[in-house]
Amino acid sequence: MATLRIASKANQATTLPALLVAQYTNECDPNAHINIAFEDVENLTAEDQSPAAFNPAGPGDATISSGKDILRSFLLTFPLLQSKHEGPVQEWMTRANGLTPTDFKSVEGPLLELESHLTLRSYVVGYSLTAADLAIWGAIRGNKVAYAAVKKGAMLNISRWFKFIEETNQWVAPAVQSLNAHAQERKAAKSKEGASYDISLPDTEKGVVTRFPPEPSGYLHIGHAKAALLNDYFAHEMYKGTLICRFDDTNPSKEKEEFEDSIVEDLALMGIKPDRTSHTSDYFQELYDQCVILLKAGKAYADDTERETMQHERMHGIASRRREATVQENLARFEEMKKGNDEGLRWCIRAKMSVDNPNKAMRDPVIYRCNPLPHHRTGDKWKIYPTYDFACPIVDSMEGITHALRTIEYRDRNPQYNWMLDALHLRKVHIWDFARMNFIRTLLSKRKLTKFVESGFVWGWDDPRFPTIRGIRRRGMTIDALREFILKQGPSRNIVNLDWTLFWATNKKYIDPVAPRHTAIAKEHAVTATVKGARVAPFTENKPKHGKNPELGTKKVAYSSEILIDQSDAQAFTEDEEITLMNWGNAIVRKITHSLNLLHRSLVTGLELELHLQGDVKKTKQKITWLATAGQELIPVELVDFDYLITKDKLEEDDNVDDFLNPKTEFRTEAVADGNVAELKEGDVIQFERKGYFRVDRAFKHGEKAVMFCIPTGKANAGK
Repeated sequence: MATLRIASKANQATTLPALLVAQYTNECDPNAHINIAFEDVENLTAEDQSPAAFNPAGPGDATISSGKDILRSFLLTFPLLQSKHEGPVQEWMTRANGLTPTDFKSVEGPLLELESHLTLRSYVVGYSLTAADLAIWGAIRGNKVAYAAVKKGAMLNISRWFKFIEETNQWVAPAVQSLNAHAQERKAAKSKEGASYDISLPDTEKGVVTRFPPEPSGYLHIGHAKAALLNDYFAHEMYKGTLICRFDDTNPSKEKEEFEDSIVEDLALMGIKPDRTSHTSDYFQELYDQCVILLKAGKAYADDTERETMQHERMHGIASRRREATVQENLARFEEMKKGNDEGLRWCIRAKMSVDNPNKAMRDPVIYRCNPLPHHRTGDKWKIYPTYDFACPIVDSMEGITHALRTIEYRDRNPQYNWMLDALHLRKVHIWDFARMNFIRTLLSKRKLTKFVESGFVWGWDDPRFPTIRGIRRRGMTIDALREFILKQGPSRNIVNLDWTLFWATNKKYIDPVAPRHTAIAKEHAVTATVKGARVAPFTENKPKHGKNPELGTKKVAYSSEILIDQSDAQAFTEDEEITLMNWGNAIVRKITHSLNLLHRSLVTGLELELHLQGDVKKTKQKITWLATAGQELIPVELVDFDYLITKDKLEEDDNVDDFLNPKTEFRTEAVADGNVAELKEGDVIQFERKGYFRVDRAFKHGEKAVMFCIPTGKANAGK
C-alpha cells in the first residue's frame, strides 16, 4: 500500500499540494489507495528538512521526500493522473513551489503570472482537472499570504478559478479540514498545557537563531533554566533554527572554569543541546576595535569620575566633567587602560548617549573597564573588558543572532542595545522580553546566592534548599517535570510570584508511577507490638514494589510475631479497635500499655495485636505501616526535610536579607527501614508509604546510615 506522510507543523503551502493529489487519487481511482498519515513534526527528516514523504508501494521501495518529486511520482504511479499534457502539467507542478514563501513580495510575481495565464481559462492545463490545478490550488490555500490576496478578489482570474475548483470538487474542503483539524488538535493540546507560544516573532521565515548567554560566575538556577529552555524551544522546536550557547565571560573577578563546566553539564541534563558554543572572550579584539570606532566618532569618552559621584550625576542628569574631552585624549586614556597600569585603572569608557534621558539606562552607561586580573581563558592578554551591555548587542549581531529573547528587567536597556547597533552600523537584532520566573520566599540574585555559599549559610551550590538546577535536582526534581513546568509558563510578559507547590505538584505526576514503595518507622519512641496469630517463625513473601506498576518488580516483605509501629499511630489506637496492617491484613488491638512516667503518660510503650485476616480492610479507620523485627535486617536511615531559607514571600528592594533569614531550615528524623532499602543507590527516588517521597542522597553502607531527602509533593508546606 502506498503511503504519504505529512509533517503537520510544516508550512501548509508545501504539504497541501501532495495531500490534495493523494486525496483526489483515493476519491476517483477505485484501484488505488494511498494511506495518508500526519506526524506532529515540522520536518520528517533532519537531512533535507522534508515536510512530506511518499512511499509508492511498500517497505522495499525507496521513499521520496522532495515535494516536486512526490508529485511526479504520483503521475508515474497512478494512471488516473496521467494526461496528454504531461509536460505543461509537470511545469505547473514545479511552479507551485514559487507560491510557498510566506512574504507577499516573494509570491507576488508567481501570482501575477498565474493571473495572466488563467485569462479565459477554467483549468491551469487543458480542459479538465489535472494534478497541476490541485498543486497550484493547494499551494495558494496553504499560504496565508497568497490565500488572503485571493480572498480579497484583487486578482479576478485567480479568484474565479480558485472558487470554481473548490465548488466542483466537493472532496477538496474536507481534505483541507483534515490537515487543519490535526493542527487544531495540536493547538488545543498546547492550550491545555497552559502555554501560548504564538507571539508572532518577526522575520522568522528568514531563519531563527537564538542564544543563551550565561555568565560563568555561578551555577544555573531555575530562572536561567527558563531562559535556556525558551531559547531552545524557539530555536529547535518551533522554528527548527539554531541555538548558540555563549558564555558571557567579561568579568575575570567573578568567573571560574568550574562554573562554566557546571553550566555545560546542567544544560545537557535538561536536554538542551546548543548547535554551537562560543565565548564573548572570542571577540575581545573585535570589541576593542568597536570601542575605538566609537571613541574616534565622538560617541564615547574616557571618564575617571569616582563611582559614587558618577551614580549621583547619572541619577540627577548632570554631565561628567570629562564628557567633552577630545578624541585624542580619550584614545590615549583607553591605551593606558589597555596597559592595566595605575593610570589606566583610574579610567573607564562611557558611551555618549544622553545626560538626562528619562530612561536612566541611556545616561552615558559604562562600556569598558580596566581589570588587571588574569582571565580564565585569555590569561594576561587583556587588561580591559567590555560590559555586558556593550558586548551583548555587538556579539549578537556578529554571530548572526536573529532574535534576542531575554527577561523583562532588560526592557529599559533595550534602547541602549539598539543604540549600540545603530552607532556602529551593525545588523539589527529583534528583541523579545519575557517575564522572569520568580518564586515566593526564594532569592534568584546570583550575588546573594554567592553570599549564602561563601558565608556557609548553605552547604554549597547544590544545597537542596537552593533554587539552582543542582539544588532542586538533589531535592528530587525530575528533568521531565522541570521542562514541563517551565514550558507551561511560556514566553509571557506577565510578572508573577510562583508558588513552589505548583512546581512540586508537577514533579509528583512523574515520580508517583515509578517510585517503589518501602516502609520506614521513626526510631524515637517506636512501639514494639506482639502479634497473636502470627507464625512462630519469621518468614518473607514477595510483594510488588508498586501496586500499580508491576514492571518495577517485587520486594521481600518480612513477617514476624513482633513488629515495630510509629508512636503517632500507636497513640491513635483504642483497645478492641480493628486496624489494618498494610501488606498483611486486619488485626484487633487487644492491649495498649502506656508509659509510667507522669510527664509522658500519653506515650505508648507496648501493644498486643491479634490477627483478624478475614476482616474487611475497607471498614477500618486506621491503616498503618509496620516493620517485622525478625526475618530481615532493618536498615538505619536519616529522613531529612527542609524549609525555606527566607521567611518573607517577597523581599522588597530596601529589605535587608539578613533580617529575613530562617534560623531553622533542616529537620532530621532517625528511622529504620525495610531490608530492601539496602539495595537502593544514590539518586533513587522512592516512597516511604504514609511518609512521602524521598530521594536517596547517600546510599546505605554497613556502618553508615542511608540519608534520604524528602521530596515535596505540592501539598501544604510542600514548598519547603
